[in-house]
Amino acid sequence: MAVTSGSQIEQLLGDEAQALLEYEAQGISSEVLNLPGPDAIDRVMVNSDRPIPVLRNLAQVYNTGRLAGTGYLSILPVDQGIEHSGAASFAKNPTYFDPRNLLQLAIEGGCNAVATTFGVLGIEARRYAHRIPFIVKLNHNQLMTYPNEFDQIMFGSVRQAFELGAVGVGATIYFGSEQSSRQIIEVSEAFEEAHELGMFTVLWCYLRNSAFKVDGVDYALSADLTGQANHLGVTIQADILKQKQPENNGGDNALKGYGKTDPLVYDSLTSDNPIDLTRWQVVNNYMGRIPLINSGGESKGDSDLSQAVRTAVINKRAGGAGLIVGRKAFQRPMPDGVALLNSIQDVYLNDAVTVA
Repeated sequence: MAVTSGSQIEQLLGDEAQALLEYEAQGISSEVLNLPGPDAIDRVMVNSDRPIPVLRNLAQVYNTGRLAGTGYLSILPVDQGIEHSGAASFAKNPTYFDPRNLLQLAIEGGCNAVATTFGVLGIEARRYAHRIPFIVKLNHNQLMTYPNEFDQIMFGSVRQAFELGAVGVGATIYFGSEQSSRQIIEVSEAFEEAHELGMFTVLWCYLRNSAFKVDGVDYALSADLTGQANHLGVTIQADILKQKQPENNGGDNALKGYGKTDPLVYDSLTSDNPIDLTRWQVVNNYMGRIPLINSGGESKGDSDLSQAVRTAVINKRAGGAGLIVGRKAFQRPMPDGVALLNSIQDVYLNDAVTVA
């Protein structure tokens, strides 16, 4: 399959093409980062405390799909049936209520892995565990309480994920929420057990607190606050970290008396450019030693492809390691979903899109 050309990527980026593709990063040089590459495990992870089976399972993911051997990742996540309800997630394309079609989408879309629920993988594990790597999402925010509660609770055990044939487990922490301390303890204990069983760990590293919105700006998407959340995430030994791409900066300054920061973060280590803001997330991942994958966000229709490619370009040029995209792919017919996933992957396969 042909890789999307540079001119096609420019067309999808529209008026931002030059600003994103030719930008030279300010503040933190790419020379001090641990960048993705075919040798990422040998270069970065082999000297860590991760057990040998964890390295083997990471290598399986890195060597699956269209991005095999590049050091970049394209993962299909499907936990929305719980997090957003089955109706909100699959009504646009009811065929994906059938888990088999979700796993088939990941395979036909050339993904490195699929990250989804105990239920989805449990009903189809014997058919697909040898065909695409499984990442089991351990916890979820279920919306059946009234009024809704925003909390992540465990839906199964690490041992259960291991017995399903998973190569990795994933979990979410809502940093900044009332329940975040409990979640940190639960997830860190689960990650320790996963490593003992030979599975790698993926952290959905999100911020949740209404107080993060100040004067109409949502600082839950700020580079400084998401960067600190990342730093906490890699501290509990996440092997891959999923984070929303930053849209602003200065959360620590806007929330008076909340956190601690340094003026250098805003004066010289970052800028207003989204590449520099995302690089600050990479920096907080131990200078890229733990790969950063950004989320693709919700599906908004006709703009999905251009928005996904934009996110991929920013992630790659910042020093990130890939994208984790779900709704944009499965809320459309499978051929269109496959094409969208392939277009995202093409950004990482295109040598003309360089690290800034």
